[in-house]
Amino acid sequence: MAQRIDYDVKPTPIGPTARDELDRLLETLHERGALRLANDLVGANDRVFKVLIDGLSKEGSLNAIQNLSILGMALSRIPPSEFYKVVFALKGACHAVGQYKPSDKHDEAPGVTGAYKMLHDDDLWGALMPIIEGLKTFASQLDTEVDKPITAFSGKPSAN
Repeated sequence: MAQRIDYDVKPTPIGPTARDELDRLLETLHERGALRLANDLVGANDRVFKVLIDGLSKEGSLNAIQNLSILGMALSRIPPSEFYKVVFALKGACHAVGQYKPSDKHDEAPGVTGAYKMLHDDDLWGALMPIIEGLKTFASQLDTEVDKPITAFSGKPSAN
């Protein structure tokens, strides 16, 4: 009697295989010059690192890195809801300043009586008080001496 033949039907390929995709990726990297760049960087890694380290060890670069770090520390302390209010208040203020057109009744200086009337304007004082408080806080913060910003930020002493 005849023996049974085992035959597994291979599925019909639907799309490219992983090998085809890898070959295509490699060819694209080659055509775009990315492989040459990677090979050159690996071959010249000691020179590249020397240029990077020399650039980063300059006083200006160190100051820029530290200033960005301080900005990040300050931004991390501001709750997003407060930051949102301040940023969009500044946006609105800039828009109002840019769109301002003097009306006919304000074409002259207010004079002494006009300035006196402004002193009793509750809306004006309501708008000025946050700015005045902000300026007082800003001035008091300018008087604070900080030896190391990270120590002032975290409260922990840092090693030299």
